[in-house]
Amino acid sequence: MTRKSILSVVSALTILTASCGGNKENKETADNRQKETVANVDVHGQWYLESIVFSDSNYVRVRPDERLSSIHQYIVFEDNTYFIRTNCNSISGTYTVKGDSIILGDGAMTEMACDDMSVEDALRRILPNVATVYIQNDSIARLDSRNPSEYIVLRKAPIKIK
Repeated sequence: MTRKSILSVVSALTILTASCGGNKENKETADNRQKETVANVDVHGQWYLESIVFSDSNYVRVRPDERLSSIHQYIVFEDNTYFIRTNCNSISGTYTVKGDSIILGDGAMTEMACDDMSVEDALRRILPNVATVYIQNDSIARLDSRNPSEYIVLRKAPIKIK
């Protein structure tokens, strides 16, 4: 090979290598920018438990005890912790949100014996599998499980003005 041919091949390989490396870096930078622009879903505040669904055939509807109309079943998200109050017991733990992903960490649960433990049993079953959260019109939240057709529907509690 002539010296001119060798220089041409080396130059071509250098340009090719530089352009491949640059594309990778640009792609990674673009991916990182895209990740940064995905805003975390805002779940802060108090939300009433509307329903817990396990499948179309096994539907659990959560309602406050009608005899105790002043008691609402709810979940509060605040300072990376959650607190759930049912008609009978409470559950608390930590949570993290990244984009629309949510992880509810293990926590503590009171274990008072109640006439109807269906809500507590349903929450104990679904909470470890909750994976994503969707907010609709700032008033309805849906916590979707990793298991298809399992989710919790929440309704934003009105803000109390003092």
